Amino acid sequence: MAVQTTAPTTSTSGAAAPVDLGPAAGLSCRECGERFPLGPVFACEQCFGPLEIAYDFGGHDPEELRKRIEAGPASIWRYAPLLPVPADVADKPNLNPGWTKLVKADNLARELGVTGELFVKDDSGNPTHSFKDRVVAQALEAARAFGFTTLSCSSTGNLAGAVGAAAARAGLRSCVFIPHDLEQGKVVMAAVYGGELVGIEGNYDDVNRFCSELIGDPLGEGWGFVNVNLRPYYAEGSKTLAYEICEQLGWRLPDQIVVPIASGSQLTKIDKGLQELIRLGLVEDRPYKIFGAQAEGCSPVSAAFKAGHDVVRPQKPNTIAKSLAIGNPADGPYVLDIARRTGGAVEDVTDEQVVDAIKLLARTEGVFAETAGGVTVGVTKKLIENGLLDPALTTVVLNTGDGLKTLDAVSPTTGPTATIRPSLDAFRDAGLAH
Repeated sequence: MAVQTTAPTTSTSGAAAPVDLGPAAGLSCRECGERFPLGPVFACEQCFGPLEIAYDFGGHDPEELRKRIEAGPASIWRYAPLLPVPADVADKPNLNPGWTKLVKADNLARELGVTGELFVKDDSGNPTHSFKDRVVAQALEAARAFGFTTLSCSSTGNLAGAVGAAAARAGLRSCVFIPHDLEQGKVVMAAVYGGELVGIEGNYDDVNRFCSELIGDPLGEGWGFVNVNLRPYYAEGSKTLAYEICEQLGWRLPDQIVVPIASGSQLTKIDKGLQELIRLGLVEDRPYKIFGAQAEGCSPVSAAFKAGHDVVRPQKPNTIAKSLAIGNPADGPYVLDIARRTGGAVEDVTDEQVVDAIKLLARTEGVFAETAGGVTVGVTKKLIENGLLDPALTTVVLNTGDGLKTLDAVSPTTGPTATIRPSLDAFRDAGLAH
């Protein structure tokens, strides 16, 4: 039986109250295809498979839909006709995330030996400086529709801050749960919005198990866990990365895209977004490859891919890339399917390579990425060296967060070039006067 948190979504007669989530028509099981009404549920009652949003997009003229999108706000709400949100979503108090920069990375391309176009989708420009603002914005609209009064999550850091900020803006209570040993910058950013922040002794998987228990307990009544009972809606926020990339490329698919893997949901929804654009006629249907990126210290999907397995064996995380440190990724098997179907791959890099890649991106493009961005850039470099990623094709690499959140990763090896007396002679003696 699917776990469901009680929420005030019924009328006085006991019948289900209508829920306005735009083109969202219901929930569909990714495994068996069983359909369910829209509600705060995340697992199929028949096979326990994950649920996702099923849509009724209706008959859109591609040219008219493109014009409507292009005339929309500079946020993810330009894609409201394709998302599980009400039509007036842009008028409600929210953080309006999205429409972040697609940086043409010519300097990085030269360093990596890329002869085609190379872009960095820099999602550090979101309100709380990570892509998590996109997914939380979707979950927030579902929470409003289902009458939840508390917004919550289990988090490796970025999501905690995004939930705290979104709840504060919407006037909701927040209570979020994190591993006790997160980077201090992420702890402060999650706590500053005034919600309740609870550290759990253990890693992310321990935190997630605790939240699964809480959601089935009366203590969790009226709580919307963005990545548990609201997960089908939350996950759709990642599609907007695919939408934006294609629109910013002039309504065309990238040839290759490199995506970091934590739970794997972001990668699977980017693929879903690309497929939707093709079905709607907004982009030309042609092949693309999706590559997944992990840190070696938490690389269960990469290990499964390299071994040719369909099952992802959990690992105990041990990496500086804590935002990706999910040892038992829920969407891992689906990531494997997509990487293989598209002709991509899943690769991993060491913590040392992550740090080197953070510095490389900063030095070449002026983009300071958090450790997850170091993972994608590092994996891109490794994929090129191994002949798995074609350097002549149009490639997009994701940076999902701001380096100011993970200063500990680079601070031991980054600092002043020199410390001198305030004199021209000292400056000359330091060898800096080129």
